[in-house]
Amino acid sequence: MYQIKAYIKFLFSSTNQHGVHSPFIYNFVTKCLYDRSKYEDYNKLKDYRNTLLKNKDSIEITDFGSGSRVFKTNKRTISQIARISGTPLKRAKLFYRLSNYFQPKKTLELGTSLGIATQALASGNPENNITSIEGCTNIAEQANRQLSKFKNVSLLTGEFKNVIPTLNKDKLDFIFFDGHHSKQATIEYFEMLLPKAHNDSIFVFDDIYWSKEMTEAWEYIKAHKSVTVTVDCFHLGFVFFRKEQVKEHFKIRL
Repeated sequence: MYQIKAYIKFLFSSTNQHGVHSPFIYNFVTKCLYDRSKYEDYNKLKDYRNTLLKNKDSIEITDFGSGSRVFKTNKRTISQIARISGTPLKRAKLFYRLSNYFQPKKTLELGTSLGIATQALASGNPENNITSIEGCTNIAEQANRQLSKFKNVSLLTGEFKNVIPTLNKDKLDFIFFDGHHSKQATIEYFEMLLPKAHNDSIFVFDDIYWSKEMTEAWEYIKAHKSVTVTVDCFHLGFVFFRKEQVKEHFKIRL
């Protein structure tokens, strides 16, 4: 019910490119978010996801996040995980465009799941070196099998709060926060990874309207002194640290 009310409110307060006056955000919206190009690699994204949707193997899940609103047990088939919890094809295409548009060289993903978004990020820019962390060992094994041909992807297994401190000291160009939909955890990981941000880094947060608490976490992040510009697309929230930008927040319909 919260998500429905939040979405209706979002529709009334959001806009498209015509309501954007920042050249940087206008280009982001028109050349990336609204890019309607038929990239040849989209077929690879579709094939990757379809392979998972056809996989009827069952695995036991260890959930370190906020749990599932659909599954009642921890035993699930790969196809169920891909269909219910996996990145939809439309969003995988968006992540491909994000990687292609911003051309990040160093990316971190919190929450590999079956690697649908990971594959999209890797395909969008072959020079994008991606480190992806997955909490569940059994899911990580499946993802590792699927992503083994990508030389620019490294998978780590463990709880985010334990793995993040072991990462090297390098700055990161792109971080995708997924897999733990709670206010406390989202803010904690945001704070832990802030030292890795530079002026042109992009932080992307999944399901910012998952719950009232997740929206509160999003509001905290928007107000943070390090953040200058945010783009709220309802399902995803984009955070920028560009010091040359005045602090401003946009709501963009996809």
